[in-house]
Amino acid sequence: MARYTGPKTKIARKFGEAIFGDDKSFEKRNYPPGQHGNNRRRGKKSEYAIQLMEKQKAKYTYGILERQFRNMFERATRSQGITGEVLLQLCESRLDNVVFRMGLANSRRGARQLVSHRHITVNGGLVNIPSYQLKPGDVVSVREKSKSLEVIQNALANNSKVYEWITFNNDTKQGTFVSVPGRIQIPENINEQFIVELYSK
Repeated sequence: MARYTGPKTKIARKFGEAIFGDDKSFEKRNYPPGQHGNNRRRGKKSEYAIQLMEKQKAKYTYGILERQFRNMFERATRSQGITGEVLLQLCESRLDNVVFRMGLANSRRGARQLVSHRHITVNGGLVNIPSYQLKPGDVVSVREKSKSLEVIQNALANNSKVYEWITFNNDTKQGTFVSVPGRIQIPENINEQFIVELYSK
């Protein structure tokens, strides 16, 4: 299955929250899409449906396909620490996510494009793999030729978020992945325990 490129608001409505960031269309219609979307008498969801929904939400939030997500889960189970927390930490350590967190793009989809189009370097070398796993201390920069890109300038102008595990210098357009974030530092509203329960069946 190819990566989802359809309407983001439709997906946000499916989960009942703006998982892709600020969305005026979602605010107007924050109920599920479809003919019966605004029907208050929807049946109670099963335990499996709740767990599946949480996994789908995580995949859409980070823009990861099933096989890759499953591989990350298996890697998390082999790691020391709480499996669900390690899974989210692996998602947060992806290069496309860190580029997004640094404010170089307005969305993870935009950040993925910047990486794929060879605008980003890691420790001075070009990396065009969005899923590249960063390690603490890695330096992420905008390639010299790409620093004047309008899309990057606009994203930085609209960015006001600061994360404790990342440093970024607007002037040099260079930042450091200081450390792997703890669960309390990850702002995404995801119940990772449901994902662990789903995959553990």
